[in-house]
Amino acid sequence: MEREQLRALVEAILLTARGPVTSDAVVEALAEDGVTAEEFNAVVEAIVASWDRPDSGVRIERAAGGWRCITPPQLDPYLRAFHGVAARQRLSQAALEVLAIVAHRQPVTMPEINFIRGTNSTGVVRNLLDRSLIRVAGRKKVVGKPFLLRTTKEFLVHFGLDRPEDLPDPEQLVAADEPVPAD
Repeated sequence: MEREQLRALVEAILLTARGPVTSDAVVEALAEDGVTAEEFNAVVEAIVASWDRPDSGVRIERAAGGWRCITPPQLDPYLRAFHGVAARQRLSQAALEVLAIVAHRQPVTMPEINFIRGTNSTGVVRNLLDRSLIRVAGRKKVVGKPFLLRTTKEFLVHFGLDRPEDLPDPEQLVAADEPVPAD
């Protein structure tokens, strides 16, 4: 397959995909044409470079181990108005706290989450499970065998992360928020 034809195809795939596109998925779909992961990645990098302009309405970013098309955040209100989408359902402060605990300590159990937060988080965890932002990843081998919780691919997509290791270090965030002593 010629490079220009592959670029057009990759652009079409990225624009029409329902989630992040991995090189493995494209290579598998285009196996008959002999497209390699290296060719796919080179084409995606070229598209990223050409679309990465301040005046572009579409960009490509890595998320959940693949690539996806996104729009710049400043266009969000206009796109919502055009598509008739109601206000985005935001995550509550409690949901963000539980997500942060699960993301940074995974796998983690409900009793551990409750201990860290100092309150019962059952309803919040149920909501996050329903929204597929966290998942049950087995049971801990202790008395009572509580469920172990982990973040999901949907979590990575929602927060625009490629992998869980891309999360900022919580200690650095706390240090950045501390006031600088006056001289």
